Amino acid sequence: MTQQDVACYSLDQFDGMRAAGRLAAATLDYITPFVKPGVTTGQLDKLLEEYMRDHGAVPGTLNYHGYPKASCISANHIVCHGIPGDKILYSGDIINIDITPILDGWYGDTSRMYYVGTPSVKAKRVCEAAYFSMMAGIEKALIGNTVGDIGRAIETVAHNERFSVVEDFCGHGVGKSFHMLPNILNYGKPGEGMMLKEGMIFTVEPMVNTGGPEVQILSDGWTAITKDRSLSAQFEHTIGITPNGPEIFTLSPKGYTFPPYPEDA
Repeated sequence: MTQQDVACYSLDQFDGMRAAGRLAAATLDYITPFVKPGVTTGQLDKLLEEYMRDHGAVPGTLNYHGYPKASCISANHIVCHGIPGDKILYSGDIINIDITPILDGWYGDTSRMYYVGTPSVKAKRVCEAAYFSMMAGIEKALIGNTVGDIGRAIETVAHNERFSVVEDFCGHGVGKSFHMLPNILNYGKPGEGMMLKEGMIFTVEPMVNTGGPEVQILSDGWTAITKDRSLSAQFEHTIGITPNGPEIFTLSPKGYTFPPYPEDA
């Protein structure tokens, strides 16, 4: 990977990503009251798709390399890419909902954790660790810093909570395409890796496990679970690099950060 391989957008072009990111975050706000015991992940997926389409977007995940649904919904020990279907949610579950509406050609990529009923203390802790590790990484997304600075900040927060970070998946460049360079690893060494430049757009999306970092892909070719079946949590924001620091495109319009959110408190 070289610096020349990475797209850098003009700040004027950020308007397209702002709109896509705002819709992505609004979609996750919208689904919040529907996340409750007894609902299926397939029912949530249908609501998410309807909301995105009703607001002029199409789901970026649908038919992406054969992926069959409009969202990824990953519960408990599922790390990422959980395929929505007949799974019923029960009180105590934690789930990640990951969506990417395409609005006017821009991909607004974001994910958020949700509580179903009342989860365990450990489940709450890993959700908070995933959120704060993401935000620590974003704080290091400054012109002149490196991707290693971001990764180091992420893993430091997780490790301080005695949790691990998944190394098999990472953040990525995004914009007019779904997945591009640079890769944003969730671990690293300060000062190492690609230097951040004005106009870069990418996701920061740590996956934090209560057990070990190893994952296993199920036979469907998509669903990734923790190898030791420990709990996993993930948050994801899409950000842009500006002279004034990182701009988060996917902030919740309702001010939601991590659960419990007001409507499911």
